[in-house]
Amino acid sequence: MRCDVLRFVAFEDLGVWEPELRAHGFEVRYLDVGVDDAREAADADLAVVLGAPIDAPDSATYPVLDEVRAVLEARRDRPTIGVCLGAQLMALVAGGEVGSGTREVGYAPVTLTDAGHEGPLAALDGAPVLHWHADTFTLPDGAVPLASTDATAHQAFALGPWLALQFHPEADPEAIERWLIGHAGDLRRWGVDVPSLRRTAREAGDDAAVAGVLLIRRWVRENVGGGPGGP
Repeated sequence: MRCDVLRFVAFEDLGVWEPELRAHGFEVRYLDVGVDDAREAADADLAVVLGAPIDAPDSATYPVLDEVRAVLEARRDRPTIGVCLGAQLMALVAGGEVGSGTREVGYAPVTLTDAGHEGPLAALDGAPVLHWHADTFTLPDGAVPLASTDATAHQAFALGPWLALQFHPEADPEAIERWLIGHAGDLRRWGVDVPSLRRTAREAGDDAAVAGVLLIRRWVRENVGGGPGGP
């Protein structure tokens, strides 16, 4: 099985998800958006669209966003996960809207809906996850809401074989320094206390990583199949 990963910036990768996906028999291939041909992900067994510090509707400035949206259009009936920007692009493709929301940066839990408690996101119940966004999306028609926070009503949704996550359960807390360096300009502009965020990543890291692994493990087994060692 092949998992194609649409990656916008090098330091936002599959994180703690990658070893789990490989253990389930996936060949993981990164396609760097704007460099590689993202259209190759259209027929992958699983596709993951990751995050980036650009706005989902801004294809005038970043035309490659239209290429990624075309991939998602082609994958409406295929297992696909969108994280942060990826989730926002999913919402747009499915008929939702994306706009400015309340900025959330740091580790904190999400509040699960009943559907969230019943599915793979149950692994996140009470666990910290990494938030790193300022935009939000409306729910497309037919989408099932899975999670929220006080600041953001829609943190996750399921739509057929799609899973959209505004937060970052894939992020490896052990690699948080790459995020802190890569987003240094934004963090400074936002007034985020970088040493405090680094310390929180160290304190919350184990719980966040375990929750993220359990989420992807259950989601893959329920939506794609396979198990440790292969299909």
